Amino acid sequence: MIEFKDVSKTFDVKEGQVAAVRDVNLTIPDGKIYGIVGYSGAGKSTIIRMLNGLEFPTTGSVTINNTEISKLKGKALREQRLKIGMIFQHFNLLWSRTVFENVAFPLEIAKVPKAQRKEKVLRLIELVGLKGRENAYPSELSGGQKQRVGIARSLANDPEILLSDEATSALDPQTTDEVLDLLLDINKKLGLTVVVITHEMHVIRKICDQVAVLDAGEIVEQGPVLDVFKHPKQAITKRFVNQETSTSSQDDTTLAVSELLKKYPNGLIIKLGFHGDQAQLPIVSSVIRKFPDVDLSIIEGNIHQTTEGALGSLYIQVISDNQDSVKEVLSYLNTMRVETEVIEREQ
Repeated sequence: MIEFKDVSKTFDVKEGQVAAVRDVNLTIPDGKIYGIVGYSGAGKSTIIRMLNGLEFPTTGSVTINNTEISKLKGKALREQRLKIGMIFQHFNLLWSRTVFENVAFPLEIAKVPKAQRKEKVLRLIELVGLKGRENAYPSELSGGQKQRVGIARSLANDPEILLSDEATSALDPQTTDEVLDLLLDINKKLGLTVVVITHEMHVIRKICDQVAVLDAGEIVEQGPVLDVFKHPKQAITKRFVNQETSTSSQDDTTLAVSELLKKYPNGLIIKLGFHGDQAQLPIVSSVIRKFPDVDLSIIEGNIHQTTEGALGSLYIQVISDNQDSVKEVLSYLNTMRVETEVIEREQ
């Protein structure tokens, strides 16, 4: 288990002191994929550097499996770092070495015997899907393949924890998903704890079990990914979630809703939220059949997958000359297995 307890980190600069991380309390269970999301300058890199002992807290403690990292020095710190694998944004490969030689590099440093080293490297290369590319150089690989080499290298010392520092931000969307699927597969096969540092909510949604939202060095919201996506509380969290879950831009949806509320003041605009098997419910057709005097229009909708199942939302407009029917539609929706939110007109 990883635990941050009352952790703050300040840096001395010419202008004085800068607080990079403030009063962070965080618990990461063993074997989970935990995401830390925030925009540039939020303090994500400082947190990950405190995990592997490249930085130490100004106050508070960082503990991994009952070992306080900030109290380790010299050999003890080096041995602790061997238990932590690191995946970098820009791969950090040795360009004069082949795929095989890059993956073998940590084992050479650890003085692992040659025969044992070869067996392990070939197994890791196969694990990350690069069998047959052992003798290729980084210049001959795509971005996704380079990152797979980086992942294989990070696993060479049999780490207990894998740190991913913006590992997919330099990749195209399709390659990003392929690398994320690989990390998910490694987590399941090896039982590793994976800490994902990112500014992309897509990464969080696709592979993480839990998430912490970081803003200006503080954790402003945290919890299971599905809960955070369904009920974001802070403005920055809502911004992240809206960017990921909206098929159109949130501004476009907001504008469309605003115009419809002005044009049809007696109607209702309702946001429906659903997850898991709820996504398969025939909501719209059920309402239309039950209330023939009601006009129902779909404004915008989307559905995405998380590690805990489907998650989606649907904006609908309900209009009728009979206001009682409009109210009955809302009551009917509330009896179905979906969440409802009436969008009010701004005053």
